[in-house]
Amino acid sequence: MDVVRQSAQAGRVVVWEESARDGAQAKTLMTPEFRVRLAHETGRVFGADGPRHVVFAAGFPAVCDEEFEAVRRVAAEAGEAVSVAAVCRGAARDVEQAVASVRGTPNARVMVVVPASEAMAQVMVHKTAEEALRGGVELVELARGLDDTVAVDICFADASRADASLMSDYAQAMTDAGAGLVILADTVGAQLPDACRDMFAAVRAGTGEDVVLGTHLHNDLGLGLANTLQALGTGVRMVSGSWLGIAERAGLVATEQLLFLLARHAEEFLGAGATPWWTAPDLRRLPAIARMVAEETGIPLSVTTPIVGTGVGTISTGTPFVHPQLFQPYDPAEVLGVQPKVLLTQLASARVITAAATRLGHDLDRDQTRAAMAWVKARAFRTGTAVVDDAAFADYLEGLTHTSRISA
Repeated sequence: MDVVRQSAQAGRVVVWEESARDGAQAKTLMTPEFRVRLAHETGRVFGADGPRHVVFAAGFPAVCDEEFEAVRRVAAEAGEAVSVAAVCRGAARDVEQAVASVRGTPNARVMVVVPASEAMAQVMVHKTAEEALRGGVELVELARGLDDTVAVDICFADASRADASLMSDYAQAMTDAGAGLVILADTVGAQLPDACRDMFAAVRAGTGEDVVLGTHLHNDLGLGLANTLQALGTGVRMVSGSWLGIAERAGLVATEQLLFLLARHAEEFLGAGATPWWTAPDLRRLPAIARMVAEETGIPLSVTTPIVGTGVGTISTGTPFVHPQLFQPYDPAEVLGVQPKVLLTQLASARVITAAATRLGHDLDRDQTRAAMAWVKARAFRTGTAVVDDAAFADYLEGLTHTSRISA
């Protein structure tokens, strides 16, 4: 049974996780051990329903023997946690290799990339778009013939510059041949939201209800998330993303952002009464997974990274300190398990200084608070660094309170 196709047809959201595969084109390399770990952790976001909500693209087996073995290991060791996919080019040998890398494992899939636009077809396979897509039907039949327990998905490369009616015809033909999902890719990340919505709506209009469409939308113009939400509005329920958004060039939609928005605002994006989950995602797992990926890949979490960044839950100025609910769209502690933290910067108010000192075990009087506030501001400008770390402030407070005790 194709649990991913079943989920999407039932209106449930499926996330195609690309950080181990397309993330490699962000100049990162995840070890086989880490890919297995990440697949398990991503699946745990949905508990026992991980395979129904997550397709984990484990890699591109044709890259080299080591990559083939990495994909094989993820499929063998994490196939009960997620649906594991091997990705390949639209060539018979590559399809055979991809099927071999996941054969005999639970919830196994392959995704075959086929060019859909005239320009991409000429470059990738030296054929017309229609010839390339016709060949895609044959590749679906080949893969199904090799092992009918392995689900086969097709990705239309450069769909954003392809003919919608042609894509409709071949999305239907591939589904009839046994394809599980047909994924439309904005390969160059140049699509604008209205055009993205129109593309998915047009392709959908030319197919039967048995065709299950999905997204693979790059973020080169910073519109990957907006485009994905537009696609969801047309009825699409399979969406691609990657942890921290890592992928080729400017990346893909960030998985953590997708999950957060759809968990918190499902009806706004999917329509009233939408039931997007078999098991709702545990958003408290997102920050830890993001830290894992950042450590493995060297892609840093910044203070402005949404949902999982180092700035989430931090307070450094007076009014947000007194009324934090006025300055945040959600409670990080309640939703993500991220406890609030007061940071000392040149913007610190007396309340912020007092709170930071109390955290470090010092009860300051009014004069000490003024002195400490002046020291924090001066130090920030002297060093050219906004945040004054706890160790430096603790050393200063020891001297300040020691001097006060002697004076007394």
